[in-house]
Amino acid sequence: MSAAAAEPPWDGPPESLLETADSLTEQHPGYRVEIIGGVITVAPPPDGDHASILTDLVIPFALAGLHGPESKVLQNIGLWLPTGPDDFVIPDLAVVDADYKDHVTKYKCYDPVIFRLVLEVTSSNYQQDLRNKVAAYADAQIPVYVIVDRKHKRLHVLTDPSSGDYQNHRIHAPGERVVLPDSIGAEVKLDVSALLMLGKSTDSH
Repeated sequence: MSAAAAEPPWDGPPESLLETADSLTEQHPGYRVEIIGGVITVAPPPDGDHASILTDLVIPFALAGLHGPESKVLQNIGLWLPTGPDDFVIPDLAVVDADYKDHVTKYKCYDPVIFRLVLEVTSSNYQQDLRNKVAAYADAQIPVYVIVDRKHKRLHVLTDPSSGDYQNHRIHAPGERVVLPDSIGAEVKLDVSALLMLGKSTDSH
């Protein structure tokens, strides 16, 4: 039996976090790769309910006029974080200023200054949305962070970012209708029951 050829030692510089992120993205198509606090996270593709909830969420934002000449409603847009030299996240949904294309930073991400709201729909990595991303978005001074928490069947609305946390954290249960802060540019109402009904069979996600 012949022996496999040995790879020559690699004497080049170590791979950067962004290069590693690129490699992981290529190796795992459809997975979401992010860097928070210098730590790379890789989340598997979300399920169909996750995608359906996002579609249902786009509708009230669009009907409120937020996808127009002054702002845009976008899914999976990169947000460059101030928490580390290579930190970035990809929120499920965001309301951004209409001139967002003028604020590209690195790695096809955008400056936090153009984000009016970020929103996450929890999946199997729900603790990331409920913990690490709270601090990351607060450090980035994102005014409003909304979490559709399928694991615990509730909706979180976080506002007033300061010192790595949000000073105002409201939790809403099914049966409530939530009016989001008008600082995002328009009045948006969300029906908690309607949003969470799609995820009722995905308790582990």
